[in-house]
Amino acid sequence: MRKSLEALVKESSYALVLGIGGGGDVVGTIPTSRYLRWLGLRTLIGGLTWERYVNDPEPGPRKMEEIVEIKRLSATVGLANARTKTTKGIRFTEAMVAEALNEETVLVDLNQGVQGVIEGLNGAIEKLGIDLFVGIDVGGDVLASGSEEGLKSMLADSMMLASMVNLRVPSVLGVLGCCTDGELSFDQFNKQVAKIASYDGFLGARGLAPEDLKVLEEVIPKTKTESSALAAMAARGVRGEVEIRGGYRKVLLTPMSAMTFFFDPWVVFDRISKVAKDLVPTRSLDEAQAVLERAGVPSELTFERNYVWKQYADKDKLFGRKQK
Repeated sequence: MRKSLEALVKESSYALVLGIGGGGDVVGTIPTSRYLRWLGLRTLIGGLTWERYVNDPEPGPRKMEEIVEIKRLSATVGLANARTKTTKGIRFTEAMVAEALNEETVLVDLNQGVQGVIEGLNGAIEKLGIDLFVGIDVGGDVLASGSEEGLKSMLADSMMLASMVNLRVPSVLGVLGCCTDGELSFDQFNKQVAKIASYDGFLGARGLAPEDLKVLEEVIPKTKTESSALAAMAARGVRGEVEIRGGYRKVLLTPMSAMTFFFDPWVVFDRISKVAKDLVPTRSLDEAQAVLERAGVPSELTFERNYVWKQYADKDKLFGRKQK
């Protein structure tokens, strides 16, 4: 029988809870981090060096060499603080969260491919004494096979999924705010969850508690996250169709949008993902991108390199909003 998150917690003392989709996914780690702390664990939260265009219009994730005010733990992993930013002066969402919570956060660089992430995370995990890894995707496209209509951004999620199952510590995959990124439809999400459950890969779920909302509603206005904000709205009773990305996409908010679902990442890696296995040997971002291109799986890197976002950026309220 597979172990639940709570069972793994009993065997652990220090968890790294990482937003695996880039952008504002670090904000989505806060509820799970709080829950693990309530269960008695120390936690460290973080995300990727890949911001959405509303924060960093330059395509792709930033390399560690492009970051200042960061404490390097390995070639691809570092600790961020409130002053951490790119060499061009752009603050990471992780820096904004570090300032809001008054604690360091983690940044992971995908530019050395999945092998670089595995080596970098294993090195950082050993250095810090981490014994549990929880990857959080906000929206849920990490659960997609890769062929579903509506998908736009499968690269970061798939690379991190391929990395998670190759770490030296137990790992759990979490999804907060199902469908709030406008990629999987509600029906597609439910179909994927049922499929994962049929392989014994569903590990439980937890809704946003009032204490979670209090922290989230303090942090979210200081960032440019959108999907995590929708999860918080769902917890306040908002439901129905909502426009995101400046009207570029529409999402359906339900009470399920305020929950974090937990899964065995091995099941998603082995039974669900179309590209995760082929991503494991990659040693560069372009090599990983090529894997998705060959499989016909959509990548956010293509979207960014072709500057597709410029077609609707003027309608996106978050794009012109000043950083706080």
